Amino acid sequence: MASAALGDELSCSICLNFYTEPVSLRCEHNFCGDCIVTALDTQEGSGVYSCPECRDEYVERPPLEKNRKLCNIVENFRSTQQKEEKSEILCTYCVDSPAVAVKTCLQCETSMCDKHLTAHNKAVEHVLIEPTSSFSSKKCSIHKKLLEYYCSEDAVCLCVSCCLVGKHKGHEVELLEEALEKKEKLRNVLEKMTVKSEETEKKILNLQDHMTKSQEKVDDEKKRVTALFEDIRRQLEVQEQRVLSEISRQVEEVSLSVTRLTKQLEIQNDELSRKIGYFEKLCNVTDPITVLQDAESDTDEVLQDQESDTGDENVVESSVHDLDDFMISLVLHKSITDLITNMQLKTRFNIQDGTDLRLDEKTAHTSVALSDDLRTASFSKMEQNRPELPQRFTKYNQVMSVESFSHGRHYWEVEVGDCRDWDVAVCYPSIERDGDESGIGHNNKSWSPCIYENNEYASLHDSQGQELYPECPVKRLGIYLDYEGGRLSFYQLSDPIGHLHTFTTTFTEPLHAAFYLDEEAWVKIVSPVFSIKS
Repeated sequence: MASAALGDELSCSICLNFYTEPVSLRCEHNFCGDCIVTALDTQEGSGVYSCPECRDEYVERPPLEKNRKLCNIVENFRSTQQKEEKSEILCTYCVDSPAVAVKTCLQCETSMCDKHLTAHNKAVEHVLIEPTSSFSSKKCSIHKKLLEYYCSEDAVCLCVSCCLVGKHKGHEVELLEEALEKKEKLRNVLEKMTVKSEETEKKILNLQDHMTKSQEKVDDEKKRVTALFEDIRRQLEVQEQRVLSEISRQVEEVSLSVTRLTKQLEIQNDELSRKIGYFEKLCNVTDPITVLQDAESDTDEVLQDQESDTGDENVVESSVHDLDDFMISLVLHKSITDLITNMQLKTRFNIQDGTDLRLDEKTAHTSVALSDDLRTASFSKMEQNRPELPQRFTKYNQVMSVESFSHGRHYWEVEVGDCRDWDVAVCYPSIERDGDESGIGHNNKSWSPCIYENNEYASLHDSQGQELYPECPVKRLGIYLDYEGGRLSFYQLSDPIGHLHTFTTTFTEPLHAAFYLDEEAWVKIVSPVFSIKS
């Protein structure tokens, strides 16, 4: 009996089971944490909250404080009960020869074996449950009657007497079985809400992770921009020194020319001073014969010198160097242009230092002339004296680059001459070197934009062409290659920059830059190959 009484004290008045994570209200009544939360949720929107036990009211939702001491007591009692329940429940009526009980009657609070259960069922119809020695959780703590109803208003289980008299009189109640079905629905809703809550928490974590990565990216971008502007300042200083050096060079040149001519004039002036002194002396001689004889020859010499000096004066005036302001402006313009071009490249892409792209003389057709730096190819009416090699193009005026690209992203630029026919392309090293299929764009191993007669532009691959319509004649092209991404793009570097064409495919071999040149055509590689970071 003492154990049963203690069990009653340790049972939640809402679910009538032992407390689970018990919490206390301000009125010091204790409930299971989940039970009181559910009860308060049902009171949401009613304007007032109340304790299911004493009906104490709260204007605002009351705070819940965990009762740790009660929690420890319940856990100790539950473990003790579990130990007792593990022992066999014996039949109440088998006194002389104890037998194991198969059922327990809640009304009679007795446990019965098969024999006595049969006799009991013939006499009355009571509620039978699995054998137990604890009845406190199944009966009303006040009326000691079987709990059969559920008060949704107070969220507690009731006996029939609780429904008829006491503080629950007049409340809306329902059978426990019906309430259990509703509770099951609530569990399903709770489960869905829990899943949704977990998904929401996951989304929050993803957003936080995204924010962290975004912040890291912002920090990296700040560092990149800072480094870029430091580079701009450094290059500005370099270009400033470049222009100032040109001014200093011209100043030094002017100074040297002025110094040189000044010395020449000083020598001439000394000679004139000498002659002036001589003629002044002659003018003071009284002997007319001496004056006339000496003066005649000297006068002729002076007159010749004067004619010569007149010509020298013109030479001196033309030899004086002045500052070439146009040259200075040109250097300044070139410096700023180079700086802007470099900065446009670096801000357009996240690039690494460039590497030179050179043309392969071993592949060049004999009608293709190459510059000494192997960056310019031009059509030549005079055949070049080159040995026969398996790599050399023999049918079309074509040439390939030495360097190739088998991975990564790259960008380079070329200029083309104002002529009727050229191709700027990339190709596989396995492209044919002779025959009709060796022509750029006329096989499945090369990709190219090209120009034909009448300034008609087209993209060409595997003999399939697509007309292109640039807004102005193409003079400079940018080539962008994303090897793994299978993208090859050509841009017209005009003002503004225009997109010519993009090929998309899966590359299976290394790619070389390649050019075709018709009469009077030339192509020049005007930038390094920039490898673009991921």
